[in-house]
Amino acid sequence: MAATSATTFSIGSTASAGSKVSQVTQSKAFSINFNPKNYLRSFCGLKAVNSVICESESSFFGTESSIALNRSYSTKAQKHTDRSYRYVQPRASYKVAILGAGGGIGQPLALLIKMSPLVSALNLYDIANVKGVAADLSHCNTPSQVADFTGASELANCLKDVNVVVIPAGVPRKPGMTRDDLFNINANIVKTLVEAVADNCPDAFIHIISNPVNSTVPIAAEVLKQKGVYDPKKLFGVTTLDVVRANTFVAQKKNLKLIDVDVPVIGGHAGITILPLLSKTKPAVTFTDEEVEELTVRIQNAGTEVVEAKAGAGSATLSMAYAAARFVESSLRALDGDSDVYECSYIQSELTELPFFASRIKLGKNGVEAVISSELQGLTEYEQKALDALKPELKASIEKGVAFVQKQPVTA
Repeated sequence: MAATSATTFSIGSTASAGSKVSQVTQSKAFSINFNPKNYLRSFCGLKAVNSVICESESSFFGTESSIALNRSYSTKAQKHTDRSYRYVQPRASYKVAILGAGGGIGQPLALLIKMSPLVSALNLYDIANVKGVAADLSHCNTPSQVADFTGASELANCLKDVNVVVIPAGVPRKPGMTRDDLFNINANIVKTLVEAVADNCPDAFIHIISNPVNSTVPIAAEVLKQKGVYDPKKLFGVTTLDVVRANTFVAQKKNLKLIDVDVPVIGGHAGITILPLLSKTKPAVTFTDEEVEELTVRIQNAGTEVVEAKAGAGSATLSMAYAAARFVESSLRALDGDSDVYECSYIQSELTELPFFASRIKLGKNGVEAVISSELQGLTEYEQKALDALKPELKASIEKGVAFVQKQPVTA
């Protein structure tokens, strides 16, 4: 995504707008150009530009989410002089809250969400330093209005009438630190924030980023249950980064065009619980046994790769922000009526004997609309063994999260 002050504003997508609004075809790139004087009157964030271009190459979306933003726009065919133009008017109508917006993930995530044409209000919350982030973002000429909220006393106001809550709050991993080492600190942070969500916007989609996700999602579920507002269809562990990494590494390894690559990733969001199903890669591609093992291990350890490269200066903040923004955009499209939105996510699931499991899901207006079970059928011997091996570790992480809340009941 990019914007210039004089000529263009670009919005990522993976669909194309054809000659008929009702027909949307999958393609690798598309553009929508229109004259701002007649066709952008109500899109005040773009008054200075001369055209809008939507290109799939810079998209947040995977190829399975192919209809993209088209149904999020009101379209009319109008004549201008002797030529016909497509009138596209973005409807910014959703309210998003980021809890932990002042952190390493929260800041770039806030910037990316600020660029979404579907967001009308962006609420930023943190315990400190969020006013400056909000002031900075408020200068970006996109439609969403930015508001800042600092400290526990302002958390309730941050969450009022919010449609999507994203929680990246917590401490990052440092060299030598496993996701499990983060548990004692981040578990209490997530518990406190989800209590506030339950009290103030219980119908919102809740996106959990705070690690260890394998445990923090069950923590959130237990809090919501004790508050009497749990809807398993609206609670998501954001594992999109594993998919983003898998797509990137496979494309590099096989010299494929990245926009075409889609690798489902199942299981959990830590170490061996991350299982890329390379045999299900689209487009179909052949891997040697050595390539399968090499790619699987790299995808599983990619977070450590970044932590070590940053040498104590942080963890995977930028790629995580990108992946989270993709999942937020997918959620907003689903809320807006797009009927073709698919992502992988860690959710309450009956796909295996485990109560929580990451797999591909279809998103709808009410959250999880369907769990795509077919991708767990016909696994290779390597994948089946890896699936069997991850289950005990994932089970222990889930039980650890549940036990944490049961020992520390939620605030009434």
